[in-house]
Amino acid sequence: MTQTKYIQGAGGGGGKGGGGGSRTPTESDDTLQSIQFANVLDLISEGEIQGLDDGNKSIFLDDTPVQNADGTNNFSGYTVATRNGTQAQNHIPGDFGSTQVERPVNVEVTNGSSVTRNVTGTEVDRLRVTLTIPSLQKVEDDGDIVGHSVQIKIQIQYDGGGFNDVVTDTISGKSSNRYQRDYMITLSSSTNVQVRMVRVSADETSSKIGSTTIFQSFTEIIDEKLSYPNSALVALRFDSREFQSIPTRKYLIRGIKVKIPSNATVDTTTHLGRITYSGVWDGTFQAATWTNDPAWCLYDLLISDRYGAGIPEDTLDKYDFFSVSQYCNALVDDGKGGQEPRFSLNMLINSRDEVYNVIQEMTAIFRGIAYYGAGSLVLNQDKPTDASYTLGPSNVIEGLFTYTGTSQKARHTVATVAYQNYDTQGDTEFEYVEDHDAVAKYGIINKDIKAVGCYSQGQAHRIGKWTLLSEQNLTETCQFAVGIESGIILRPGQVVDIADPVRAGVRRSGRVRSATTTELIVDSSKNLSPSVATSENDPKVSVMLPSGIAETRSIPAGGIHVETNGTARIDVASAFSQVPTAGSVFLIQTSDIQSQQFRIISVSENEEGVYGVSAAAYNATIYDAVESDNELTTRDITNLSATPNPVGSIVVEEFLYETGQGVFVGASVSWEHDRVNISEFRVQYRVDNDNFETLTTASPSITIRDIRSGNLTVQIQARNYLNRGSTVVSTSVAIEGKTAKPQLITDANDANYINFDMIPVNGQAKLTWRQSLDLDVRNGGHVRLRHSPNTSSVTWGNSTSISEEIAGSATEVYADLKSGTYSMKFVDSGGRESDNFALIEYTKPELESTEEVSALSATEDPTFSGTKTNLSVDTSDQELELAANGSVREVSGEYQFSGNPYTLTHVGSLRLESTLRARSYFPGTNLIDDILVNIDELDDFDGPVPDGCDVKLYVRTTNDDPSGGSPTWTSWRHFNNAEIKCRAFELKAEFENESDKSQISVDQLRVKALMPYRTLSGEVTTSTTGDTTVNFGTGNRFYVKPSIGIIFAATNTTDYYEITNDSSGSSFDISVYNASDQRIAKTVRWNAVGYGRG
Repeated sequence: MTQTKYIQGAGGGGGKGGGGGSRTPTESDDTLQSIQFANVLDLISEGEIQGLDDGNKSIFLDDTPVQNADGTNNFSGYTVATRNGTQAQNHIPGDFGSTQVERPVNVEVTNGSSVTRNVTGTEVDRLRVTLTIPSLQKVEDDGDIVGHSVQIKIQIQYDGGGFNDVVTDTISGKSSNRYQRDYMITLSSSTNVQVRMVRVSADETSSKIGSTTIFQSFTEIIDEKLSYPNSALVALRFDSREFQSIPTRKYLIRGIKVKIPSNATVDTTTHLGRITYSGVWDGTFQAATWTNDPAWCLYDLLISDRYGAGIPEDTLDKYDFFSVSQYCNALVDDGKGGQEPRFSLNMLINSRDEVYNVIQEMTAIFRGIAYYGAGSLVLNQDKPTDASYTLGPSNVIEGLFTYTGTSQKARHTVATVAYQNYDTQGDTEFEYVEDHDAVAKYGIINKDIKAVGCYSQGQAHRIGKWTLLSEQNLTETCQFAVGIESGIILRPGQVVDIADPVRAGVRRSGRVRSATTTELIVDSSKNLSPSVATSENDPKVSVMLPSGIAETRSIPAGGIHVETNGTARIDVASAFSQVPTAGSVFLIQTSDIQSQQFRIISVSENEEGVYGVSAAAYNATIYDAVESDNELTTRDITNLSATPNPVGSIVVEEFLYETGQGVFVGASVSWEHDRVNISEFRVQYRVDNDNFETLTTASPSITIRDIRSGNLTVQIQARNYLNRGSTVVSTSVAIEGKTAKPQLITDANDANYINFDMIPVNGQAKLTWRQSLDLDVRNGGHVRLRHSPNTSSVTWGNSTSISEEIAGSATEVYADLKSGTYSMKFVDSGGRESDNFALIEYTKPELESTEEVSALSATEDPTFSGTKTNLSVDTSDQELELAANGSVREVSGEYQFSGNPYTLTHVGSLRLESTLRARSYFPGTNLIDDILVNIDELDDFDGPVPDGCDVKLYVRTTNDDPSGGSPTWTSWRHFNNAEIKCRAFELKAEFENESDKSQISVDQLRVKALMPYRTLSGEVTTSTTGDTTVNFGTGNRFYVKPSIGIIFAATNTTDYYEITNDSSGSSFDISVYNASDQRIAKTVRWNAVGYGRG
């Protein structure tokens, strides 16, 4: 006991007794504490469940069991109530859903004065009465402070029938502080109820004793009586003194009850939840019970319309589930010297998910797959299975089987399997599984696996071992196509025999011509003879029966007979159950040449009557290897030992392909081969003198990607299963790649015809074409457009650019509309032009609304008298061309038009239409002797034509009067046809040369100015004293000086008129004179004819 010491006087210095001391009082520890209870209601599952696995021993608070295995409790003051989730279950009484109203009292209760209160509620189920004692202690005469006790009673009265004791309690102990205690009282009636607190102990008469008793309050409780049908519940009430906060709760339960077959029994002792079967199942079910059988748990989840998928039960094949259940419940070694079911399911589903995802997650627990077929959900399982179908070249389209394997890097050598452990209340544990041989070869390559629904270390180990053995040994998949006869029979999960003569080295499969139950006549005797069937090699023949199932029978020694008509007769040792149908497939196996076995993964109808099939390698011995540590054995599928024949007729075709934002070069390589005695083809390739790269393929073709331009060398060798290779066959081809010139098809009969076209649209030319066939044009290349004023004898060299370069992916553009010929070329991302160019002619109709203004138009040819830079005029040919210094020509030049600037009377609008005819050539190549290049490389016998020569027209404008000082000009703008608004404009041509050896010459260089043409007229009377001014009026000003005509009635033939000041375009002055040169008054009719309106 802890003691509290008090400081007291020493008793004086010289009293009697010679210095003896007095005793120190002590205070006992408080032994009373106020008690509060926590109430928790947990929803643990959909119902109905079996319940807690072992009562309170299956409840864990903060990972501590409420009750130990020996029945002792780890906690005090707790209560537990459970409901298993039935439809008609009762509610859980107590504070797990109630309405509570606290009524304060706060009155002292004495021995002589009890305290009574009325219960005001009319539907009250329970009362919680609270008592308060400010302190409970006693001070002894020697000063010690110790505990005390007080006895109380609580009484209830119904309808005035007298008070009855419902609580009698003695509170003993010590509390130096406020102490409270609750009492829960269940009422038998809820009308006219009174509650009374009575102090049984005598009232204290000494101030040294504290036991004051106070009726603190009472709480009226109305239970809501919620039963939560179909919900499994656990209600806990526990003393809050046991925990710092609400504890975590875990429950070990036997979960949802599910329907199980009528002949099934659930083990509740040795292997909890395991199902055993007796006799033959009649297809009916018994009452639902708990099991951890994954098949029937999945079945229940699928058919439940309350918490499951709600799939109609008649769409499920219950016998599939029965078969899976039998395999799951078979006992296997648990790795600890005991046994356990092969697969068990202990799974919590507490979140919504797609039905498909849940089904796949649950089927994965027992290595299963589920799919819809023929209107029902089919369940299949990866387990030892006999082959049920036979496949060979006779029932596979083109007789072609394609094989693919996994990369060694993708195969794991160790697995870390996460599972849950009962011993740690479901905490995650990890099982490490290792393939020792694979680790020794390839090192540690880990795979993390989450074993869903797994609470068994042994099951987790088998999952990891299955994964590693499958990845290391079942590495191959096979793809093939079949017709409708096989496509409607093959199903995912089915194991099939495959007789591939390419791998086997011999033909052992074909079609039955005719049959009895004991004899087959087959289509060919190739590779068949009596020696194939001996007593030592265990010969067997499998044949497809009318039922669609393969049946196998032994062949007696010498039971294969070669017929003279090329067929063969096969005898069987025991009769078939049905007569095989003519045309059905047969397959012969011997101990030295067996069929390949694969399990179907998927079947899909690719086109009408053709089904694509994918299958994974199957080995029946892997199951014992996983469960019993037996060694895997492999089937002997070939007798290939002969060296394959060399390949023939290698064909290489290059192509471009697009990846992301780039264009790359590839090559398709194909070859011929009889495909006898081969396992694969090894293909080696290199470009120029690079190192060889190696690829392998099972088919006689392959695609090489991401190569550069150059000389591609390809070497191909056929190899058999013993890795013996044929003679290497090699070929070399030049890969142009992106250095090849783009294609541009101008043949209208070709499917890839460029279809270059032009449509006038709103005064512009809409040019359209088919998109380039070349990726390096569409990606990074462009389109070049040119124009020539000619409509015949047009070449790319005598045309000039009409627009900026256009993106290679474009298929249309708008350009200036003008007469002549439009032409186009494709240019790839490396700047290489197509050899061909497309063209289309157009003659622009004359428009009545505008006429040429000769004063503003320019015809520079044939003299080209404008300002020339790096240009000269060939007077004999009357052409403007780049100047030369000997054989070296300028690479650029400029020509300023002779009429610059072209001036209007004021700012106005006009249209410019150009005519520019040019030709580009290499001077000095008129004779064959002058041609320096290889004549075989010439595109044209008349000599090569440079592609990079061009002439472009430019215009600039000003709104100022150019004669009035320093006008402000715009920058030069490239144009073919243009509409401008200005006071004046200037024109120039820029020459671009491909090199200093080429030349471009212009023999027509003209720009026509067009404006609206109109006439004004009026009358005016001239003056005798001075000129008379005629104003055209607001808005009627001419852009160019108009032509003016005058009509008046002359008095004498010598009368005449004079017009002055007529250049402004807005007015003119007129006077009429007689023979004496004197002004006279005359009525004059005038006409002004000109261009523009302003």
